[in-house]
Amino acid sequence: MTKTAPDGTRILGSLRSVDGRGAVRLEDRFDTDIDNLWSAITDPGRLGQWHAKVEGDLRPGGTFRLLVEADDWEGNGRVELCAPPKRLVVKTRESEESWHKGQGVPPFDESVEATLTAEGDRTAMVVEIGNLPLDPLPYYGAGWQIHFERLSAYLAGGELHDANGRWDILVPAYRDLAAEIVK
Repeated sequence: MTKTAPDGTRILGSLRSVDGRGAVRLEDRFDTDIDNLWSAITDPGRLGQWHAKVEGDLRPGGTFRLLVEADDWEGNGRVELCAPPKRLVVKTRESEESWHKGQGVPPFDESVEATLTAEGDRTAMVVEIGNLPLDPLPYYGAGWQIHFERLSAYLAGGELHDANGRWDILVPAYRDLAAEIVK
């Protein structure tokens, strides 16, 4: 069932608890073919235009550094699995320096799994983010939806929206979703 934010925005995510940790699942369809979407989420030059600056070894087993400017978040990651153009699994962890600058939870290992499926001239993408702390789970859901929306705007050649304005709309909707989780 699709949920809707107060401004009519579709809520792309769902939240759940897995073994006492939080998980966010987002799903959407993008108006592009699978190869273009794969490139947008794996090519460092393209990734930097809508999500994060990435440097390092992006092959399976490789490690990388990333900077998500919109969140003022810096961290490290490892490519766990890369099966172009259908599946990508990475682990990330915020750096101690970045954590000390922000107001978030202490660094933890986050898993991110993206699965792409061609649907004619469109592509479905499901992203599962796991091993998240439960209390701030609504914020992770809202943040990841903002990244999805930025990706969609980037692929359409449109202007990337103001993340702060979207945050104010999405957080209450994700708080409602979190209230339904049995901890």
